[in-house]
Amino acid sequence: MSNYKLKSSSSISKRFKFTASGKLLRHKACRNHLLQKKSPKRKQQLRKVISVKSVDLLRLRMNML
Repeated sequence: MSNYKLKSSSSISKRFKFTASGKLLRHKACRNHLLQKKSPKRKQQLRKVISVKSVDLLRLRMNML
C-alpha cells in the first residue's frame, strides 16, 4: 500500500489565508464590479479582511491540507 499525497484545492488556497494562531481569513464579497452605485462607506467596509465562521472552518481546513 503506497501513501498518496492529497492535493489541496488551489482555488481555496488563493482565497483564504491562515493566521499564526490558526484562524482562516477571507475577503468580503461584492467588491468586484458595479462599484459606482455603492457608497464610499460601503466600499470601505468591504475592503476589510474578516475571519471565517467556525461553522465553515472545519470544511475549509480539510480542503486546504
